[in-house]
Amino acid sequence: MPEVIIHDDESFERALKRFKKKCEKAGILADLRKHRHYEKPSERKKRKMNAARRKNRRPRYAQALQKEMRKSRNSGRPAQASSLRKAE
Repeated sequence: MPEVIIHDDESFERALKRFKKKCEKAGILADLRKHRHYEKPSERKKRKMNAARRKNRRPRYAQALQKEMRKSRNSGRPAQASSLRKAE
């Protein structure tokens, strides 16, 4: 548990702000929210798979965009958004 020592010349609001910042860095509130309800193993697996899918979606789209831009530069025609969506 994070500790904050209040100095003589420090206001309570300032000390509370430091305490909140330490709690945020320690991840206490995020951990409390995560453990608020029981999560079945299948739900946990589903949540992690969705997070991995979201994480991988952006790099794939960026790669397709770069590939399409290179292709359009070489052919002299503008890139089309419809061909980028098919790459996903």
